[in-house]
Amino acid sequence: MQFTLTTWNINSVRLRINLVAKFLKAVRPDVLCLQETKCPDDAFPLKRFRRLGYEHVALNGQKGYHGVAVVSRLPFEATDIRTFCGKIDSRHISVSFGDRAQLAKPLVLHNFYVPAGGDLPDPALNPKFEHKLQFLDELKACEPLHPKADERHILVGDLNVAPHEHDVWSHRQLLKVVSHTPIECEKLLAAQAQGDWVDVARARIPLSEKVYTWWSYRALDWTAADRGRRLDHIWVSRALGERVRDFQILRAARGWERPSDHVPVTAVLEV
Repeated sequence: MQFTLTTWNINSVRLRINLVAKFLKAVRPDVLCLQETKCPDDAFPLKRFRRLGYEHVALNGQKGYHGVAVVSRLPFEATDIRTFCGKIDSRHISVSFGDRAQLAKPLVLHNFYVPAGGDLPDPALNPKFEHKLQFLDELKACEPLHPKADERHILVGDLNVAPHEHDVWSHRQLLKVVSHTPIECEKLLAAQAQGDWVDVARARIPLSEKVYTWWSYRALDWTAADRGRRLDHIWVSRALGERVRDFQILRAARGWERPSDHVPVTAVLEV
């Protein structure tokens, strides 16, 4: 069975519901993981998703900020929400698939929105950056998140770190810019190593190639400047590493009318 999964920081699901609908009609992933939904659960556009064929929805939202959601054509076995850094700020949700989705073996999916960290890369002076570093440490230390042996896990989301040299438009110029500082990259890669996760993008695209999923709103012409960063990730457990059949970054979505600054990232797996 093929399983198509998309992760997308939508930067307000209600504001951009028409863009989401456009994408779902064209690509038809089995599961869509959204971040920065900026929407309390009771205001989430459930009816629109159900009309599009996505009847199974898991939500962890709040008014105006953050928020994550999993929207699926396949039924869940269970859902779960974890909190980090002692904050209830809607940055994680997980779902599991199994018999109800006609899967022979269970599959656990985690959807994250890691704190952006503000502008100043100094935890002593910037509480937002301190929060981000603590969140990444807890991500590494949270053993239930990390797959063991032959467990089939997927971790996706806006992880807000571009960990490799060519995950940003200029490694040298961004070394002191939040999202690519050495301490952030080190902590995200440590969390990846803790679970022996496979970074799908970099398993399929050489480290020597530039890869971006985000382009700032500040650029007058984002296409000409092309100053992007790879902030959106799909990781799979080793048990699924050889089962990835396709991987796509929909760069064109950045040019849609009133777009998010992030674009959809999609993987196809044989499950």
